[in-house]
Amino acid sequence: MIKLKLHWQVIIAMGLGILFALTFGERSLIVAPLGTIFMRLLKMIIVPLILFSITSGVASLGDSKTLGRMGAKTFGYYLFTSLSAILIGLTLTNLIKPGAGVTLTGMESAFDPSTLSTPDSPIDIFYRMIPTNPIQAAADGNILALIFWCILFGFAITRLTGKPKDVLVNFFDAGFKAMMALTHGIIRFLPIGVFGLITKAVASTGFDLFQAVGKYMLTIAIGLSIHFLIVLPLVFYFMTKINPLKHWKAMAPAFATAFSTSSSGATLPVTMDCVENNCGVSNKTSSFVLPLGATINMDGTALYECAGVLFIAQALGIDLSLTQQILVVITAFLASVGAAAIPSAGLVMIFIVLEAVGLADHPGAALIVGTMLAVDRPLDMARTMVNVGSDSIGAVVVAQSEGETNLYEQKAESSE
Repeated sequence: MIKLKLHWQVIIAMGLGILFALTFGERSLIVAPLGTIFMRLLKMIIVPLILFSITSGVASLGDSKTLGRMGAKTFGYYLFTSLSAILIGLTLTNLIKPGAGVTLTGMESAFDPSTLSTPDSPIDIFYRMIPTNPIQAAADGNILALIFWCILFGFAITRLTGKPKDVLVNFFDAGFKAMMALTHGIIRFLPIGVFGLITKAVASTGFDLFQAVGKYMLTIAIGLSIHFLIVLPLVFYFMTKINPLKHWKAMAPAFATAFSTSSSGATLPVTMDCVENNCGVSNKTSSFVLPLGATINMDGTALYECAGVLFIAQALGIDLSLTQQILVVITAFLASVGAAAIPSAGLVMIFIVLEAVGLADHPGAALIVGTMLAVDRPLDMARTMVNVGSDSIGAVVVAQSEGETNLYEQKAESSE
C-alpha cells in the first residue's frame, strides 16, 4: 500500500474540502467540527510545549561558563538576524496588506475587539514579561511571561552542579521528547483538520480567503528571499569581509537537505559537515554554535510568525496598534526560540503569538490559520533553508572573531 507524505495528504484533503463545500453548500458545515477539534488539539499543547522546549533548550547549554565570550557573540548574532527577519515580515505585511478586504460571514460581531491585549506603552510590554505568578501566567495563557520565566529557569539550571542539575536536565529533556511525540501525533491528523477547516472556509467565505492567502504566501516568499539573498549576505560580508558566494556554494548540500526535509534538526549533521569541511570552521566552534542555532535561531520561522499574525489581524478587520505590533515582534522572537527544529513547528508557534495579542479566541482566527496550514509546506521548506543559512553564517562569523584564519581554504583563497 502506498503511503503518501504528509504534504500530499494535506493537498488532497484541501481539494476534497473544496469539492465537498461546493457540492453540498451550507450542509457541508457538518464536517466543520473536525477542524475545530484539530485546532483545539494544537492549542492544548502550547503551554507544556513552551515549558519543556525552552527550559530544556536553555538548560542543555551545559555549564553556565559556556555562556561566556563565545556565547555572547552567538546570542548577539542570533538576536540581530532574528529581529531583522521579523522587521522585514512586519514591514512587508504592513505595505502589501495581504489580509485586507476579506469578509468572514457571520463572524463580524462574534468578537469584542476590546478584549485584545493592548499595552499602554512599549515599556509596559517589558513589565508584563515578568510574571508575578508563573503558574497563573501559564493558566491564563500569558505566553510572553511564561517564555520569560522558562528562559530564566533554564539559565538557573545551568548554574547547578551534580545530581540536582542532572535530575532537572533529564526531566525537562524527557518532557520535551514526550511533547515532541505528542506534537507529531497531533500533526498526523493535519489532513483531517485541513479537510474540516477548508470545507468551512469555502462554505462560509467562498474563495475570497484563498485569494488573500495567495497574497500572504507571496508576502512571506518575498520576505524570506530578501532575508536570505540580501540581509544575510550583507551581514556575512560586513562581519567577515569574505565573498558571500563562497559561503553559499560551500553550504549547497545543507541547503538542499534543509529544503527537502523542512527540519533544521534533521539537517544539522549535514550543516556541521559543510561548515567544518567546506567552510573551514573548527569543530570547537561549530559544535557550540550550530546545535544552539538549530534550537533557538529561527529567522525564517520568526518572520513567518510575525507576518502571519498581522495577516490574520488584517483578514479579521482588526488594526493592531504600534504597541501591539511591538508585542507581536517580541513574542515572535521569543516564540521562534521555542520552536522545535522539526517540520511544521510553526503550526503550533503561530498560536503563541496570537495568544499574546488576544486573537487566538477569535472565531475566524482558526478558520484563517487552517487555510494557511493547507499551503504551508513550500513556505516551511523555504523557512528551513533560511534558518540553516543564518545558523551557518553565525558559525563562520563567530569562528573568525575567535581568530580562526583557515576559512574556505579548501574552496578558494580567503579574501581576507
